Amino acid sequence: MSSPLAIGAVSAVLRNLLDNGLVDVGPPIGSVKVTAVAPDTIKLDDPDAPPSLNLFLYRTSPNPGWREVGLPSFDGNGTRVARPPLALNLHYLLTAYGSADFQAEILLGYAMHLLHERPVLDRAAIRRALDPSPLEDSILPPAFQALTASDLADQVETITVTPEPMDSEEMSRLWSAMQAHYRPTAGYLVSVVLIESRKPTRTPLPVLTRGLAVEPSLLPPYPTIERVVPPDKQPAARLGETIRLAGHHLDGTSTVVRFAHRLLEEPNEVAVGVSTDASGIDLTLPSGQTAEEDWPAGVYVVQVELVRPGEADPRETNVAAMLLAPEPLLPPDSVTRDATTKRVTATLDVRPQVRPAQDARLTLGGETGPAQPHAAPAGTLTFELGVVPPGSQWVRLTVDGVSSLLVDRSGEPPAFDPSQSLAVPA
Repeated sequence: MSSPLAIGAVSAVLRNLLDNGLVDVGPPIGSVKVTAVAPDTIKLDDPDAPPSLNLFLYRTSPNPGWREVGLPSFDGNGTRVARPPLALNLHYLLTAYGSADFQAEILLGYAMHLLHERPVLDRAAIRRALDPSPLEDSILPPAFQALTASDLADQVETITVTPEPMDSEEMSRLWSAMQAHYRPTAGYLVSVVLIESRKPTRTPLPVLTRGLAVEPSLLPPYPTIERVVPPDKQPAARLGETIRLAGHHLDGTSTVVRFAHRLLEEPNEVAVGVSTDASGIDLTLPSGQTAEEDWPAGVYVVQVELVRPGEADPRETNVAAMLLAPEPLLPPDSVTRDATTKRVTATLDVRPQVRPAQDARLTLGGETGPAQPHAAPAGTLTFELGVVPPGSQWVRLTVDGVSSLLVDRSGEPPAFDPSQSLAVPA
């Protein structure tokens, strides 16, 4: 999720895209100035002013696709138990200015073509636009320096840019409200910006039993992964554990399993070699210091490449999701309580390492709090929580929505893992 700086970051990325794009194509009207200010602040009486483009955010609106995802809710005591993101659509006016014949029309055409060619703001482009290097931070305006902490590139949804048609009546009302002189303008819709809520929440313990899920039974004649099965009926796997890629037509040679994660530039690959079981592939995830650095917790997209019997060319399966759970290591005396506020601070070792762009939260005794910021991948995290009751309390560590394995499901009925508790001082 993004921070409240995301709205400004979107404007900065769009301005950067237009500025760099116009430099690359070199429109036949000379140098062009690109701004992101209110239209009424632009001076039009300078005959020597160069042609310019202006990007103006004139309205925001709730995103209908995310509007009802995770509605805010409270328990009987009035404590917040859900923290939905603020999902916004951003509405922009792209205006071209020129003092000579046809300059504004030419400039608007180039700008609209640039946005047409880049309908999606990919994560790499966002990071490049907001990264001040190789410039010194002191050279950049203070507002732009702040936008580097927006986390816009790490939000779940990608950001799209689409034209938003506006009739003459709506356009006239807008320019009249801005008390500015109308110039050739195009409207654009940017969607969706997800701003994360940082308000503490109280999280209930998980349900220990649930019903069986219905599975599909169609068998297409291609290598297919139906599901990733962690060990011991758990919802997620941990480093060093053996998972099963269940499906059909999974026997073959030169078998390679790829694990893609949103924070990895290239998928992690595990070579299996020969797979003799058509119904599934058993695979042990790596462990150790290198794995803890290279395999961040969270959601992975798993795909298998293999050469089927009787074929010469490799085939790729569909993709399936796998959850890699974080593991909290619980040393004694890792929890302290402030004598004045009675709030609790917990410092834990975790594996795999948690990266700065990941959302890490600790739930202790029902109280949930985010990890303190860290500039590099960290194996030790500090959490500030509310007033946690004293005594032994269950621990859950959640990284990017994937929780540590508090419940032991290897037996019947399931039970809480006694090793996943901490002593909270009074």
